[in-house]
Amino acid sequence: MPQRPPVNPQNVPVAPSTANFDFYVLALSWSPSYCADNGNRSDARQQCGVGRNYGFVVHGLWPQYDRGFPESCRHDQANDQVPRDLVSSLSDIMPAAGLMRYQWRKHGTCAGISQRDYFTTMRNAYQAVTIPPALRAVSTPRSVDPQLVEKAFIAANPGLPADAIAVTCNRRRLQEVRICMDKNLKFRSCGEVDRNSCRSRSVNLLPNR
Repeated sequence: MPQRPPVNPQNVPVAPSTANFDFYVLALSWSPSYCADNGNRSDARQQCGVGRNYGFVVHGLWPQYDRGFPESCRHDQANDQVPRDLVSSLSDIMPAAGLMRYQWRKHGTCAGISQRDYFTTMRNAYQAVTIPPALRAVSTPRSVDPQLVEKAFIAANPGLPADAIAVTCNRRRLQEVRICMDKNLKFRSCGEVDRNSCRSRSVNLLPNR
């Protein structure tokens, strides 16, 4: 999918002081890796169908503690369905309605804001990050060093600290890039997240599909 130019998020919905978390993690999933394992599932067709051509998509926006994270919090909208207009409006960055429902119930309910404000914040967080040009569209499989992927994101995003990003891998494939942000969506350090980076020096980067 084409990458929008980065924007400075405006009118970020503010989490109230009663929201019990320290910062957000924006998790960007490399869609071809997900689809290699899940593409035949009926609930993955929206993301993995022929010609979808997704690269990095949003896996979630996760409220975090400095150590650990909250989940499935009390919220008066906890059991609400995600309206169709929201599903449609986010389909370019989160192309799976089932994933949206799951992320809302497990993570969004802990952000201390409404369902609609949570997904607005997710969109703003995504737009605050620049995907490196070399990682927007990949036409052939290749091997990459996760540390070089991390450095490419740091170079493309001025002010992103080295300890505010983690590149993860699974089954020798590039899996996710996780970026830590404060409640105003400014990059911030996050030692626990950073320590969970992939330790391999070479992983497979599958092409867009």
